[in-house]
Amino acid sequence: MTDPQHTQQDPATQHPQPEFPEQDQPHPGWTGPMDPPPDHGEDTYRGSGRLEGRATVITGGDSGIGRAVALAFAREGADVLFTYLDEEADEARETAQLVEEAGRKAVAVSCDIRDEENCRALIDRAVEEFGRIDVLVNNAAYQMSQPDGIEAISTEQFDRVMRTNLYGMFWLTKFAVPHIPKGGSVINTTSVQAYKPSPHLLDYATTKGAIVTFTQGLAQMLVERGIRVNAVAPGPVWTPLIPATLPDTAEFGKQSPMGRPAQPAELAPAYVYLASQEASFITAEIVNATGGVPLP
Repeated sequence: MTDPQHTQQDPATQHPQPEFPEQDQPHPGWTGPMDPPPDHGEDTYRGSGRLEGRATVITGGDSGIGRAVALAFAREGADVLFTYLDEEADEARETAQLVEEAGRKAVAVSCDIRDEENCRALIDRAVEEFGRIDVLVNNAAYQMSQPDGIEAISTEQFDRVMRTNLYGMFWLTKFAVPHIPKGGSVINTTSVQAYKPSPHLLDYATTKGAIVTFTQGLAQMLVERGIRVNAVAPGPVWTPLIPATLPDTAEFGKQSPMGRPAQPAELAPAYVYLASQEASFITAEIVNATGGVPLP
């Protein structure tokens, strides 16, 4: 029987390649209508106990990269608390089911991380459920394409991007750190946009650059407390955020040297590695998963 997770194959043709059918969704987007459907590793990811007994928190865990990470963490033996927005309740139930089918505890929490008290309550809930937080994954993000330039970026949009991508990460980390034991870690999601910003994603790219700086600075701050801090920088990834925020999805990902976007399942192993004890000497690092785009 073929094992897609471990069988050597051509990465350029391993997953669907553009052109994709044109598709448009209102924000925040949903997995079900996407064509082709995203692969979160449902049929392929096999764990090996690398996160056995860990207590983990993942923001934006209802779909996309967050769902793939939640699934992988669970199959590696971790319990998972993850956030979603009210509009994503159906998506959240699907993620929770995947975690529970792996035999682990799933706690789905509706939480808008743009609010400081929401972030405080979320960390309190995680500590109530698990007693500690071994791994915090700051993954939730907001973007909206504005091809008409900086004049088209409203203060409302700019504020939403900043508060979701930066403030939420800052608050959650600040409140979580006292509950992270030695050997625990924080993993942030940045982006290729941090290094090669697309003009139509100016505000989003700005936050992703800031996440790189935050990650590297915080890592130096927390290393004496035995806590590692790293980040993953994806290139184009086929998630609901794409049809919900970009005007043209037919050729999404075609610009990467790989000629296609990543599937969420291809990103999850990077988070597993950074969360595991195997990465004990890895901190202040950015794992670039860009499909071949060279980065500094």
